[in-house]
Amino acid sequence: MDRNGDIRKRKQSPVHINRPPKHFKPELLDLSDGASTPDEMHMNGIESDGEASALLPSTATADTAEWQATIEKVVRNVVSIHFCQTCSFDTDAACSSEATGFVVDAERGYILTNRHVVGAGPFWGYCIFDNHEECDVYPVYRDPVHDFGILRFDPKAIKYMPLTELTLRPDLAKVGAEIRVVGNDAGEKLSILSGVISRLDRNAPEYGEGYCDFNTNYIQAAAAASGGSSGSPVVNIDGFAIALQAGGRNDGAATDYFLPLDRPLRALECVRKGLPVERGTIQTQWMIKPFDECRRLGLSPECENMIRQHFPKETGMLVAEIILPEGPADKKLEEGDVLVRVNGQLLTQFIPLDAILDSSVGGKIKIQVQRGGKDVEVEMDIGDLHAITPDRFVTVGGASFHNLSYQQARLYAIAVKGVFICEAAGSFRFESTDSGWILDSIDQKKTPDLDTFIEVVKNIPDRARVVVTYKHLRDLHTLSTSIIYMDRHWAKKMRMAVRNDNTGIWDFTDLAEPLPALPPKRCKADFITLDATAHPAAGDAIRSFVRVSCTMPLKLDGFPRTKKVGFGLVIDADKGLVVVSRSTVPYDLCDMSITIADSIIVEGKVRFMHPLANYTIIQYDPALVDAPVKTAKLSTVPIKQGASTIFLGFNQNFRAVLTPTTVTDITTVAIPSNPAAPRYRAINLDAITVDTGLSGQCGSGVLIAEDGAIEALWLNYLGERSHHSSKDVEYHLGLSAPTLLPIIDQIRADAVPELRILNIETNTVQMSQVRIMGVSESWISAVAAANPSRHQLFMVRKIDCPPSIGADDSQNLKEGDIILTLNGQLITRVSEFDIMYTNAVLTALVVRNGQELTLQVPTLPTTDLETTRAVIFCGAILHRPHHAVRQQISKLHSEVYVSARTRGSPSYQYGLAPTNFITAVNDKPTPTLTEFLREVTRIKDNTYFRLRLVTFDNVPWVATIKKCEHYFPTVEYCKVEDGSWTRKGFGEDGGAGGLAGEIGGVDEVNGVVDGGDEGEA
Repeated sequence: MDRNGDIRKRKQSPVHINRPPKHFKPELLDLSDGASTPDEMHMNGIESDGEASALLPSTATADTAEWQATIEKVVRNVVSIHFCQTCSFDTDAACSSEATGFVVDAERGYILTNRHVVGAGPFWGYCIFDNHEECDVYPVYRDPVHDFGILRFDPKAIKYMPLTELTLRPDLAKVGAEIRVVGNDAGEKLSILSGVISRLDRNAPEYGEGYCDFNTNYIQAAAAASGGSSGSPVVNIDGFAIALQAGGRNDGAATDYFLPLDRPLRALECVRKGLPVERGTIQTQWMIKPFDECRRLGLSPECENMIRQHFPKETGMLVAEIILPEGPADKKLEEGDVLVRVNGQLLTQFIPLDAILDSSVGGKIKIQVQRGGKDVEVEMDIGDLHAITPDRFVTVGGASFHNLSYQQARLYAIAVKGVFICEAAGSFRFESTDSGWILDSIDQKKTPDLDTFIEVVKNIPDRARVVVTYKHLRDLHTLSTSIIYMDRHWAKKMRMAVRNDNTGIWDFTDLAEPLPALPPKRCKADFITLDATAHPAAGDAIRSFVRVSCTMPLKLDGFPRTKKVGFGLVIDADKGLVVVSRSTVPYDLCDMSITIADSIIVEGKVRFMHPLANYTIIQYDPALVDAPVKTAKLSTVPIKQGASTIFLGFNQNFRAVLTPTTVTDITTVAIPSNPAAPRYRAINLDAITVDTGLSGQCGSGVLIAEDGAIEALWLNYLGERSHHSSKDVEYHLGLSAPTLLPIIDQIRADAVPELRILNIETNTVQMSQVRIMGVSESWISAVAAANPSRHQLFMVRKIDCPPSIGADDSQNLKEGDIILTLNGQLITRVSEFDIMYTNAVLTALVVRNGQELTLQVPTLPTTDLETTRAVIFCGAILHRPHHAVRQQISKLHSEVYVSARTRGSPSYQYGLAPTNFITAVNDKPTPTLTEFLREVTRIKDNTYFRLRLVTFDNVPWVATIKKCEHYFPTVEYCKVEDGSWTRKGFGEDGGAGGLAGEIGGVDEVNGVVDGGDEGEA
């Protein structure tokens, strides 16, 4: 797990600390166990050689026979830990990774590793011994502050090697001692590093805004461990564990940092005896500072002389660095106080201070400090460190919450209170995808703690819109206000998760059932007017626009977002029909909010999604709207190149902008496909461009004639993912209005358009090209006569994969065919392909290999193109290959397609990637989701099973995955006859990871994590 740090220095006030820029590389450290991916490390300004780098090989000089014998004994105790932190919690995001641990009690089955491996939240993992035997591990203790945790395994599960243990000897860590670090390279093979201890009194390293250890000294060694080794034992030549590998510099310096084993040894003894591990705190961070700095802070010569005589080898003292407000030491200690005595005992080190605090929980202590050269003695209560470390969280509305932790409070020097949003997703996805939000109030009621939050949320009905106020930990001066839409239907259950240290898993309980949605009320509003416009008819078109916000609980069809916002055009005010870009409403498993006149919010539903032309028709209830909404008048005559028109669009601030302009071009374009994760795109498209810079700033709008007729829609088109910025490329283009009329007429008549399409993608070819390809002169002359403005024909660029496996495509067109006519109609314009929508078979005249050929080409129904069923299994979202997949692939290997996966899930840990096809479960073929569900529901929980898969590039492979219903329950979503969706759970329908993943909090579509809300006005 790579953790990099001292990137945040403590010289400035923690409240004002900002994330360092990407080029900033001060002391770079890594808590080395492979949890951060190379992408994440690059984002933080960290360079890495791989996902979980190896420990460097041992030095070139061969070890002595004595060292060789020691290492042979040690390696039998070292294990590779493979684990998932199944959901975001406290400072840690959900992840899957590998680390190292070592057996410290063979009889009871205890393994010591790092706290940042065990994590503060739900943990699911297993360990592999030196002889490659495997067994499950469960956390029994994670220290609230120090970087160590204890895992439990079943010693009886290890049958083929005798179990031994390493003895913890913190007293043997000495400066100059030669040591070996025995770890694992990405959980694969043993790696041994040699070094020499150079310091025993280094302050704990800072790792940025994640988990950090503090209030302990660290051991520094002249070594060079990198990723993959967190939790490794640091052993001496006698085979004793004298320290625990934790971090190291990642900037080329050969330096590593080890945690002393004094406190781990005490915790292990308590766990062995079944006793609680008492941990005391006064909510103060201390730092080791040398005598010269202590003198500058006011250490008196007399006190320094006393300390030096009592501790002749010491070079510094403990100084108060951060004192948390409202804590036991608040207003009693001050930053810069030099610690002299605790309960009358002289102290210069963390270990005796920890011992006093841990043995005094619930009691009082007396502390003497020097402040500005004067002795100050204070008495204070000792708090329970476990009480300010969260051990429970609540999921509601797709987000997760717990009380603010001591870790976060210490990082920003604030009081340990408030509700922390550990997974800001679903209803609680705010304007930034950053974690670190503190909830101040909801529904105008303060939420000072988790219990109050639960009681407030219980009384909020489903689909309610409520006001929330919140702050970010990095900007506590600013109180933000938002209105959220409370989802209690997709993520219906409000669940409490509580850590269970006896079992090592988190227990889930359902809280109150959600209140039903309140009936909507009719509201009144007026539209704005565009002042001083020279085009009153165009300005009046503002009454035909509504804002559409679409929220998707699942990432289907390779779509990269969970929320999109755009503008739609009202095409029938009496029926509440609106046309909007399909990049705003990509599929109908969603919630839609339609805002009218910036005042009235009503719910919407999908009526029609065009398979090719990039628009969706949605509907709201006009009875709820008392506003002068105007039905847009669509032109029946196609707009032409060079024509004057008026551009009315909506910019990024959702403001209407209007300007006269000219149509610069109408040309057939191809929206590029996204090869990494196929998703919906418009094809066979005649795109309109205009001569105004506003067109590039507006993703929604229209082109309007002087009489107010809508000549074209201005739409946002989702394209490919940029390789340079890792953002989605979007195109803003015009769509001729007359092409919508046949569909609109059917929907107005309450009919369901049942279109048929040719399963092809075309591109235009010019006459110079088709002549070479065998098209006769007579046809070339006919093209010139039929389309004087554009002399072109269409060539089949790509044939879609048939929707059903094994479907007969013998009558289909083929790649390279030049299409001359369809049903006798010469085809020189994209609009002339519309003949396919209403014909089951088309008579096509094509030129193939220089010869004219007549075909009876079947068209395909579009009724089964859309996704109507999805399954969440082991954190992966599965459904039939959607249309975009069929457009980009030549063969469907099965109808079980991996669309997305959740971080920290089994699917992520075992490499089940988006765009994979699952063909068999335990060698039982699974051609459809029905067979897949039948087989996986037979698998016993927490056991391995085999999946046969095929990549998008037709490469077969086999994965072994362990089922985890507790954290990642199997859930099925199905669309029913009335157009709504139902949700069905299998077995243990509960768990934090599953619920978080369902609403896209940590979903990935081919390695791309959801980027958050997005407007495209």
